[in-house]
Amino acid sequence: MYPDLRGKSVEEQVEFLTNKLVALQSYNGTEGENKKADWLIELLKTFPYFKNHPDLVWSQTIHDDPLGRKNVFALIKKDHSTRKTIVYNAHYDTVGTEDFGPLQDIAHDHDKLQKYFSNYEADQEVQNDALSGEWFFGRGALDMQSGIAVHLVNLLYFMENPQELPGNLLVMLNPDEESQHTGIRGSLRELVRLRDEHSLQYVAAINNDFISPLFDGDDQKYIYTGTAGKLLPCFYIFGREAHVGDSLSAIDPTLISSELNLRIGQNFDLVEPISDELVLPPSCLFLRDDKKSYDVQTAVSAKLYFNYFVYEKSPKEVLLHLKEIAEDVCKEFGHRQQEQYKRFRKANRLPERDLDWTIEVTTLEEHIKYLRELGIEASEVINDALKKVDRDESDDRLIAFQLVEALHFADPEKKPRVIMFYAPPFLPANFLSENHESGAVIYNKIRRELAFTEAETKEVFKLRKYFPYLSDGSFLSFNGSEGEIRSLKDNFPAMDTLFPVPLEEMKRLNIPALNFGVYGKGGHKWTERVYKPYSFKVLPLLIRRVTKSLLED
Repeated sequence: MYPDLRGKSVEEQVEFLTNKLVALQSYNGTEGENKKADWLIELLKTFPYFKNHPDLVWSQTIHDDPLGRKNVFALIKKDHSTRKTIVYNAHYDTVGTEDFGPLQDIAHDHDKLQKYFSNYEADQEVQNDALSGEWFFGRGALDMQSGIAVHLVNLLYFMENPQELPGNLLVMLNPDEESQHTGIRGSLRELVRLRDEHSLQYVAAINNDFISPLFDGDDQKYIYTGTAGKLLPCFYIFGREAHVGDSLSAIDPTLISSELNLRIGQNFDLVEPISDELVLPPSCLFLRDDKKSYDVQTAVSAKLYFNYFVYEKSPKEVLLHLKEIAEDVCKEFGHRQQEQYKRFRKANRLPERDLDWTIEVTTLEEHIKYLRELGIEASEVINDALKKVDRDESDDRLIAFQLVEALHFADPEKKPRVIMFYAPPFLPANFLSENHESGAVIYNKIRRELAFTEAETKEVFKLRKYFPYLSDGSFLSFNGSEGEIRSLKDNFPAMDTLFPVPLEEMKRLNIPALNFGVYGKGGHKWTERVYKPYSFKVLPLLIRRVTKSLLED
C-alpha cells in the first residue's frame, strides 16, 4: 500500500485512501469493524517508520466488548528531549446503508454513485455537486473515512519529514462512535498507560469529524476547541389503571408523558444561553406506554427519554430543573383530573367519591434513599434484576427502565410516581477555557494558523468552543467535581455495567478536544458527500501547521 501513495500530491493521497476506506464496510455493531481495524493495522505496518519500529503500531482489544472490537494505535516517538504529544483521533465505524434503498449495492462505490447522481434530477443541488467532480460520494465518505485518510496522510508526512515534527504524534482510531462510544471509552486506560510508560504529555487531540454548512450560502469552515455533552434524562411514569368505563378515576401515564414531551421536547427555553455557539434544545427519542396488547384497561405505566445537550450545566442541575417541570406537570394533571371528574359526576348525577390523583415525582437517588429507610437494599434489587436480562438481546436504555421498574415494585406501597434517572449514553462537555494559561496558548496558536491559512487560501474560518454534535472527544476530559460524579452515578442505574465511564481517568488525562473537520453535506444520508478541494487539500495542510505550532515551545 505504501508504494501506491508515493509520488502523489496531498489531495491525491487523501482521495486514494478515502476510496479504499469507503470501499470497506464497517457498519457499527458488525464484524466489519474488526475487518476495518485489521486493514488499518496492515496498512500502517507498510509505512517505513513502523517497519523499523514495529512495536509502535498495535491494536488494543476492548475489554468486555462482545464483538471483540479493537482500537488502533500508531505512535511516532521523538527522542527524550520532548514529552509533548499531539493525538490524532477518528472513528472508523459507519452507519448502515438502509437509507440507500435499491442503491445499497453501490453505496460504497464512489464512481457509480457519482454517475448516478450526475443524472439525478430530483435534487438539483446534489446533481450539480456530482457534475462538478469536486465531491466524493459514498457511505462513510464524510463520516468519517475521509477524516481517517487525512490523519494517515499527515502521519506519513511527518514520518518522511521528521525534522518538521517537534514532538510526538499518536494516531488513535476507534470503533463504535455511532452508538455507544465503546471504542474511545475503552481507549482511555491505554492512553493513561502510554502517557506513563512513554512519559508523554498530551497537548491536545485533533479530531476531524465532519462539518457542514449551517444555512444556505454558508461557506464558513467551523473549527471547534471542545465538544458539547449529552445526557439522556429518562422518566418512568407509574400510574393507576382503570377500566375505560371508569377512566377518569385512573392516573393515565400517557397523559403525563405527553405533557412532559410538550414541556421539554424542542423547548428552546431549556437551552443554555451561550453566546455565538450553535446550541440545540432537547429532543424526545422515545415515548410509549407499556401495554403489550389491546384491552379496555388504561395504561399502567409509560416511558420516555430525551436527547439533552449540555455545555456548562452539570447533570445534577439538569435533573433538578427537569424535576421542577415534572412536578408542575403532575400537579396540573391532578387539578385537571379533579375538575374533569367533577364535571363527569355532575353530568351523570353520580355521588362524590374519595379519589386522589396525587403523583410523586422523585429522582432515582431519592427513591433509593426512600427504599433504604424501609430496609430494602437497592443494590440487591438491581443485581437480581440484572441477572434476568440478556444484554445481547435488549437495548441498554430499556434495561435501565427494567432496573428502575424493579425498584418501584420493591416498594410495598407502589404508589403512583414518576421516577427520573439517566440512561446510556452519557457524554460530558469537554471545553477549553481561555481563562487558563494553557488554554489561552492553544487558542492563540490556532488563531494564528487560521489567519495564515485564510490569507493563503481565501477560506473563511469560524472558531467556536463546542462541537455541537456527539463526539468521542467528550471522553478525553472531565471537568466535574467528585460530588458531580457521585450524583451522576447515584441517578444512573447500574452505570458501571450499562455504560462504564472511567471518569477518574478522564480527569487525569484532561486532553483538550479540538475538531478540524472534513467538510461536506448529507451526513448520515444517502447523499453523503465530502468536498474535495477543502477536505483533501486545505485541511491536511492546516492540521499540519496546527500540529507543529502546538508542539513548539
